[in-house]
Amino acid sequence: MTNIKPLDDRVVIEVLDAEEVTAGGIVLPDSAQEKPQRGRISAVGGGRRLDSGEHASMTLKRGDQVIFGKYAGTDVTVGDVDYKIMREGEILARVD
Repeated sequence: MTNIKPLDDRVVIEVLDAEEVTAGGIVLPDSAQEKPQRGRISAVGGGRRLDSGEHASMTLKRGDQVIFGKYAGTDVTVGDVDYKIMREGEILARVD
């Protein structure tokens, strides 16, 4: 669990490892692996502040698995765990 507390409509995502084996069974070396684009939500902010001063509710919740763009968000490492911090709007999809 992380001690990072995101603000507003930001989320903290624990980055899941990139695929090391292709669907055909070929083992990929580290240099050939693509940047991971999947992760698990570790923390969620309070929501975007509206003009009225209230916060909009967040669609995502802690524990959701998501897909995001290769270069989206800000990379952060806490201990030996890689995280990304990004706005909820930068997330492309939730994986059910």
